Order: sequence, then C-alpha cells, then structure tokens
Amino acid sequence: MSSIPADLNPLPLVLAGPLLRRLEPTRIVLWLVGTRALALTLRLQGVGDIPLDAGKCTVIPVGRHAFVHLIDVVLDSALPCDTCIDYDLLIDGHSPIAEWAPHLLYANAGCPNLVVRSRIDQLLHGSCRKPHHPAADGLLCVDQLLSGETDPQQRPALLMMSGDQIYADDVAGPMLRAIHCLIERLGLFDEHLEGAVVSDSARLYEHPASYYHRADLLPALESNETLRERFFGGARKPIFTSSSADNHLVTFAEVMAMYLLVWSPVAWALVNPAAPALTPERLQRYTLEQTRIDGFKAGLGKVARALAHLPSLMIFDDHDITDDWNLSAQWEETAYGHPFSKRIIGNALIAYMLCQGWGNNPDAFRDVLENTRRLSASGDDRYLDSPVQDALIDDLLRFQHWHFVLPSSPALVVLDTRTRRWRSEMALKQPSGLLDWEALSELQQDLLDHPSAIIVSPAPIFGVKLIETVQKVFSWCGYPLLVDAENWMAHRGAAQVILNIFRHTRTPGNYVVLSGDVHYSFVYEVLIRHRKAGPRIWQITSSGIKNEFPKTLLEWFDRLNRWLYSPRSPLNWFTKRRRMRIVPYTPEHAEAGERLWNSAGIGQVFFNAQGQPSEIIQHNSNGAVKTRMLAPELGDYPD
Repeated sequence: MSSIPADLNPLPLVLAGPLLRRLEPTRIVLWLVGTRALALTLRLQGVGDIPLDAGKCTVIPVGRHAFVHLIDVVLDSALPCDTCIDYDLLIDGHSPIAEWAPHLLYANAGCPNLVVRSRIDQLLHGSCRKPHHPAADGLLCVDQLLSGETDPQQRPALLMMSGDQIYADDVAGPMLRAIHCLIERLGLFDEHLEGAVVSDSARLYEHPASYYHRADLLPALESNETLRERFFGGARKPIFTSSSADNHLVTFAEVMAMYLLVWSPVAWALVNPAAPALTPERLQRYTLEQTRIDGFKAGLGKVARALAHLPSLMIFDDHDITDDWNLSAQWEETAYGHPFSKRIIGNALIAYMLCQGWGNNPDAFRDVLENTRRLSASGDDRYLDSPVQDALIDDLLRFQHWHFVLPSSPALVVLDTRTRRWRSEMALKQPSGLLDWEALSELQQDLLDHPSAIIVSPAPIFGVKLIETVQKVFSWCGYPLLVDAENWMAHRGAAQVILNIFRHTRTPGNYVVLSGDVHYSFVYEVLIRHRKAGPRIWQITSSGIKNEFPKTLLEWFDRLNRWLYSPRSPLNWFTKRRRMRIVPYTPEHAEAGERLWNSAGIGQVFFNAQGQPSEIIQHNSNGAVKTRMLAPELGDYPD
C-alpha cells in the first residue's frame, strides 16, 4: 500500500499533541497520542513535577503503535490567573517537549506556556476546516496572534471550534491515501464489516472502489438504493455545494488516522503515499487535491503550536460524523437501519469522543471510556471484536452529555444540536428541530440567573432569512437533503421555545450566540420589539476556518436578502422573528451594502464587563488586513 518501506523512518515517541483542552484554575486537561504507552510527568511552573499515573492519564490503544493519552490533572491549589505559566511533558522522567516536539515552541522559549484567564474578555472561534479546500488555513491566524503577543492579559481565553473540525464525509484522494499508509505504518486496528461487499477493513482498503467510489461498497440490492442515495451522497446539493461523499471514511482506524493528519505534522513524516490506480479523470482530480493537501500540511507545525498554547473547546456538527447527520426522522431510520451505515456513523462518533468530546468535559465520559477500553483490549489479535464495537456504538448513540457548560464569566454554554433533536410531527422527511423539548428545558436551566451568557450553537440561531426561506421551500417540496435544510427556524416547536427562552425574565440580559456552519461570516444584533428592558442578543457567525461559500452565489443572496428582508420590509411579519428587530453589522472592508463576509479565517470577539461584545473581528487567512464588524446606528432600524 505504502510507497516506502515500513521501517524507513523510525517511529517517534509522540504522533500528535499535546493539545491543551479544558483549562481551569484547578484543572488542566491535555490530549496526546504516542506510539506506545508513555510514562509522562507534567512539569508545571510554580507547582513542580506531577507524575501522570493511571488516575491522571487514561491510555487507550487504537493500534499496535498508537496510544491515545487522555490527561486530566486536578490541582490541590489554584493556579494564578492572567499570567504566563510554563508547562512541559517529560517522557520517562527526562525527555522534554523541546526534544520530541520542538515545532511546538515559540522563539526563545524552552517549553510551551498557558494562561488561565480570570474571565472571558476575549476569545477566538470558528468552524469548518476542510483540508483540501483552496483557502488558507484559518488556524494559522491563531498561531500568528499568539506569536505576536507576549502580554498574558491580551491572550484570548480560549479557542472555540463549533463544528466540522474534520470532514469525515468528504476526504481528498491524497488524504485518504495517506490515511491508509498511516494505518499500515502504525498497525491501527482492523475490524469486521457487515452489510458491505467487503467483509473487513483490510479488504476495504484494497478494493477498487475504495477511492472515489465508496457508495459501490454497498451490495447491489434494491433495498440499499435509499441508503446509497441519502447516506453516501448520491444526492448532490446543486444549490449550496457540489461536494459528495464518494470518499467517506468508513472504519475507526480511518477516522483516527484523519485526526492525526489534521492536527500534527509528525504523522506526515511517516508516510509518502503514491497515487492509487485511477482513471485519467480521477487522476486529474487527485493531482489537484494533492497540491491543496501539500499546502495544508505545510502549516501544521504552526497549527500544532497554537493548539499547545491555547485551550481549545470543540463541538461536532454534521461533517465530523457524516453529512446531514440526523437531519430528519426518515434520515435516522435509513442510516441506523443498515449495519454498514450505522457502523460508519458509530466509528466516527467513537473517534470524536476520544479526540474531541472527552477534552471538553472529562467527567461526563467515565463510563463511556471504560467501554472504550474494553473495545481496545479486544484488538490484541489485530481485529476489534464486533459485538463489543457495536455495543459501544449503541452506548454513544444513546449518550446525552455531548453538550457542556463552562463555569466562566460570562457563562459559556455549548449546545449539542445533533443528537437530541425534536422530530417533526408533520412528516418523517421534514427537518427535525435542532433541540428537543427536554434539551431546551435544560438549556433554560443552565441560563437562569446569569447576567450574561455566551451560547455556542453550531448553526446560527438567527440566520440569513433569504437562505432559510430557500431551505424551507425545498423542504416543503420534499427535498430537504438538497440544500442542508437545517436551521433553528425550520421546526416550529423548537423555534418558538428558543425564542421564548430569550424572552424569559430570569434568563440573561445579554446573550452572545457564536455559530459557524454556513461558510460565511456575519453579525446581527437582535432586539425584542416594543420592550425597552428586553434582552440584547448578538448573533456572531464565523465560518469557515478553511472553507468558503461560492462567491458569486453569496453576493446574490446578500443582495436579495437586503432587498426582500430589509428592516422596513413587510415580509418580516411573515417570519417567526417578527417580534424581534434584526440589525445587521457591516464588514469594514465590504463593498457598499454588503452584510455577509466571505473569507476563510478565524473570528475574535472582545467582551466588556457586562458580557456585551465590544469589538468583533474576522481575521482573514488570505493575508488581508483583519476585518472589523461595524455596529450600525440603531435609529436607522425602526422598532
């Protein structure tokens, strides 16, 4: 499979990490992947050396030479806030990060550092990082900000990634080839497959359909046509995107290898993949994708450096698992009713739990990790035990604690809008509400009596009305899958409840909603009509980190939306937001009248003492000057 001998490059001790995850005054959470179970010591300035025994570091093998280290250190006394604290990870008591990952260090530094912020006075946020998109990587903007700022009080409190940290359903051919080479090099666990034309992962990797034709892996049965069309991307989206799922990740090993290749430059040094046998047309596509992947991996050293210095929190959207994940009740019946598609979803969810979800809130995953350990132990003969794997997948599909709340000021409430959905009462194929009644009730409880709150919703709560209308028309016609018909207003019940929560007298007076998903950036201020003491809401959307909307199409949508849904338009009274004033901000460098900013990068939000946004910036990954989002004169927007 690989074009290099397996032993040409010796295996490094660490494949990826450390990533700094959840950070509190008395808690440090780190994520790391080694080629063996490592004896680690955390060296912390002002504290000393902390041996990472089994109580502080859970090790999950995912292959012969791949071990996920989940590090959770609870401190006896609080760390000082708003000051730089050096930290290091020693291997075997003596090898520091400077020896095994020098790319993680900034100039003249002997080790990484962290800053525990006393409050969230600023943060970075973004979503949608597709490695083979031609745009530059927005996470490089994070590294640039950190490298140019030495004042710890000017460091962002955290990086919030709000979905599509990987694209499990849309993988470039060269990336998939590298994934297969890495699986072989690290001996990532194989698995048995049911309901496909191949019986196991080893046969999958070598099958002619493995590159650009994965829908053909389903047996040619009439009963599989619905699955082929809905799940594997036979249904294209001509309105919004031309992407498809012809290189969808399938196995647990493939998804784990993907995480190693998008977060660290180290794994790339272990592979040198040659193109597989392809048709001339596919080879042309592969060659173009190769140039984009080469550009992506060239920046990974700086990306890894930023992630070692700034705490990162993450929540899934659909592409972390599969396109349109849980879009409707009909989608769920189709996808979970077939053993092959259910395994694909489940494998992505296991990998998400290990690589993203656990680091947000380790306490929620204790039982799940025990079951994951059981699965990992079953791989001693190289193959995972299918009944154990399926049982873990069932556990994760029932799991209800992907969301989390950070006890910060302002409170940070991160929503899971994918697994707790309000299914349509009208028709199985209609889009589900993004949160069900129980989840919305829990959200209200989390918000009660906070003066201000930051809500992270992967999809905007207040989106671009014209685009939502287009989505609604397609849903009415029975084609929600054609346009990603997922927005908060697509389900009457969920929309009404979330708006009522905002109007509740005991919920915050200031809300900032951070979102991504849509591949363009915008800011709305939302005011309750005819209520002088009503809450103030800001919808701040930054998307994508490495993705953009088709330029000409977005320009037309922007122009038509301003015309059809201007503040004085009577059409506003036919929307669910008619009791609210939607006031758009203007991107600083936009052409006359534009409200939507279409440039990959990362968002930055500064907060005043009341938890209101004082400055909103989009850092552009193309090297252009940063774009400020300019507040309008509220008097120009009638009540």
